[in-house]
Amino acid sequence: MIAYAANLATIVAIFGILAATLNFVVGFAGIFSVAHAVFFGLGAYAGAQVALHIVPDALLACVVAAVVAGGLSLCLALPALRVRGEYFVAASLGLQMMATTLFSEAKAFTGGIGGLVAIPRPTLFGVEVSVLPLALVALALILFATALLQRGAFGRTLQALRDAESAAEALGKNVAAAKTLAMLFACAGAGIAGALFALHLSFVNVESFTMDQSVLVMAMVIIGGTGTLWGPIIGAIILLSLPAGLAFVPFIPATEVGAVQQIIYGLAMTLLMIFRPAGLVGDLSKGRATA
Repeated sequence: MIAYAANLATIVAIFGILAATLNFVVGFAGIFSVAHAVFFGLGAYAGAQVALHIVPDALLACVVAAVVAGGLSLCLALPALRVRGEYFVAASLGLQMMATTLFSEAKAFTGGIGGLVAIPRPTLFGVEVSVLPLALVALALILFATALLQRGAFGRTLQALRDAESAAEALGKNVAAAKTLAMLFACAGAGIAGALFALHLSFVNVESFTMDQSVLVMAMVIIGGTGTLWGPIIGAIILLSLPAGLAFVPFIPATEVGAVQQIIYGLAMTLLMIFRPAGLVGDLSKGRATA
């Protein structure tokens, strides 16, 4: 039971990083991306390759994953500079679909459909460690960096872009640089989450980086509260603890847990949009989520 709880806590921490970084672009910059799982996957594959072929050092794997995912964030940042709103959602959707195919076919890097197996257990300075404390430290650093950026000039620029991009540009804000840096931070964070995910499971394949995963992370952000610091973490805890709780309900067959889970997700999203459109942590008095 302790091992099960530790495994669940690790997954929650990793997805908390994913949700927090997606919230940075969705909640603070107003850039709605449904391709966050792409950068999660890039980080997972990059970290796994480092562990398999160089050294299973968790710090090195996370740094390489952040560089790879952050560097390729231009694939999403460039469309964000040219289109906005529903057009950008469509562009990110196309990237997600293309990446899923590439992950399946790029066997030299991803192992194809079979994925990468037997990834060594992570080490830190030569000592084998658990992923849980690493994930918690990474999550704390991401939240700390988010809070600092949000309260600084950069955060105010992002919020100006979210509220009225044309007005912000007219006031002299560098829209291109702000959007690019926001995507870089979010995607690099997703890459770190991916590396920790690969090191924790010792196996990764394309099934973990599909559209379903991107939608799940987006649901965490919306349910918790976009534009808040703790909302995405609360959303991650709720949505990842739910399957664990359903597994212990005696009258729900094990084969039906997934279907029941999807029904509850949909019902929760519907009720939230009706009664708490700003999310669980959002400020209803202002009509939108706040930090």
